[in-house]
Amino acid sequence: MSRSPYLALPDSDRVPRPGAKFAGPASPTETLSVTVYLRRDPDAPAAPDPNELALVPPTQRVVPDDAAFDASHRAAQADLDAVERFAAEHNLMVSAVNPVARSMRLSGTSADLSAAFQVTLARYRYQDRDENWRTYRGREGAVHVPTELAGVVTAVLGLDNRPLGSNLLHRQAARMPMADLAAADTIAEALPAGTFLPDALAGPYSFPVGFDGTGQTVAVLAFNGETPPGTPSGGYKLDALQTYFTQVLHLPMPQISNVVVHGPGNDPGRDDRLADRMDSTGEIMLDLQVVGALAPGAKIVVYFSEFTEQGWVDVLNAIVTDTTNRPSIISDSYGNPEAVPGSAWTRMAANAADKAFARAAERNISCCCASGDDGSRDQASDALAHADFPASSPHVTAVGGTRLVVSGPTVVSETVWDDGPGSATGGGVSSWFPVPVWQAGTNIPPSVNPPHRRGRALPDVSALADPATGVMIISVDGQHLVQIGGTSAAAPQWSALLARINQALGAPVGFLNPLLYTKLANGVLRDIVKGNNGLYAAGIGYDACTGFGSPGGQALLNGLKALSAVQTPAPSPTPAPV
Repeated sequence: MSRSPYLALPDSDRVPRPGAKFAGPASPTETLSVTVYLRRDPDAPAAPDPNELALVPPTQRVVPDDAAFDASHRAAQADLDAVERFAAEHNLMVSAVNPVARSMRLSGTSADLSAAFQVTLARYRYQDRDENWRTYRGREGAVHVPTELAGVVTAVLGLDNRPLGSNLLHRQAARMPMADLAAADTIAEALPAGTFLPDALAGPYSFPVGFDGTGQTVAVLAFNGETPPGTPSGGYKLDALQTYFTQVLHLPMPQISNVVVHGPGNDPGRDDRLADRMDSTGEIMLDLQVVGALAPGAKIVVYFSEFTEQGWVDVLNAIVTDTTNRPSIISDSYGNPEAVPGSAWTRMAANAADKAFARAAERNISCCCASGDDGSRDQASDALAHADFPASSPHVTAVGGTRLVVSGPTVVSETVWDDGPGSATGGGVSSWFPVPVWQAGTNIPPSVNPPHRRGRALPDVSALADPATGVMIISVDGQHLVQIGGTSAAAPQWSALLARINQALGAPVGFLNPLLYTKLANGVLRDIVKGNNGLYAAGIGYDACTGFGSPGGQALLNGLKALSAVQTPAPSPTPAPV
């Protein structure tokens, strides 16, 4: 066994989650796996900076092909070999080696993994928001690696499996039986006043007419696997979706397929108020129905993973390196507050996730992330404002929420979604990520928290999220329509819009933010100027409640077309981030 001195991995420190108590040591014979992430090969060729690449209009953009992308992002074989030797010294099995994602899966007993990474694993017990008792395997302090792997290994994920990634949806109490819909003269008469079937949003939001997302693939993130053993933890039912699309919306059933990265895969449970809070069935059903209603020609691939740091980072890298499905858009309806003691995220894992989003931008993949559903406090209880991650990543488009009132296809009013604590759009200023270069010329607010530093501000855009004017979707039992909102309804609206714009342009929009902030900040989106989310207020121009505003789909398409009519020099490759 190696006797090399050990060093702590930067930003890997852990403390127990809030309210969690030590419940005993982890079983030394429990078998578990971790994912080890490595540095980029120091000798790899340079890759284009994703921000510079995204400034080129979509139809003129030249993205790296598979061979160039793989070459510039690979891990060095010598580094992979070094981790394999380390694994052998500690009785660990190696699997799922992905040189392009720079990841390796190591599995073994809890005792062997504890010794390998110089951590003490234990069980912790806590009560969730519904006062149910839950447990997780956790650690305190840092993860350590031998000196010869310091700087080679950038993250070790999976030792601590505390739940991470709250569903960002809000249900209304009403559940309308499908029989009521059948008995009504028109669907509109049957729906609760002010609500929408998702496809009805195409009119008020001016989705480009004549396009349905054909030729596009939307990756829908789906997290589950944290309910008690034997209890369903999240998924969808095709028969319910078939009923909704064919009998309610009168649209074709979208093409849906699954990729399982971690966990049980499609494991539908309940989606009513009796559902376990960790059962993500309602979230997954919502995302599929919104994307499928507004972009019915797009293919949908549901990427299943677990509610853990390891599950998050692994699924993002699986999407970025998926050369079979090749998604052009990622729709994410989950998140957690930044910088909370005992946070679900370590900075180590958040940095690894952000690197995956940066590689997605280089792959010309748009990432639409919900910005949170608890206003500026974002589920924290420390009286401070918090941004929601991964919406705070500087390589995604963060989507905030509005309250929308229409008369037919005409918008009567649209304001910030704010029903009070626990039901309001997220937004604010990141304490983790600095101001991105594309946001530097925008009048973004400083953080309301002392010392009022500036950082990546979010959201970037917005869409309908208030459950009071929410969308009506079918329940997983196929027997009811349910009224749902949240920024988890807004993010898939934007994902569907980008699918239609991609089709209309004949090229992927990719990472939207650099062009949005520098070329399309005026006259493209509907500016939301009324309301607040607690500590941040809406106003003319950019604000940390709704960003630049809501679609404007045709205006956004027209703006991108106009940019494409002007020749723009391609960026020179610059060193890729490690």
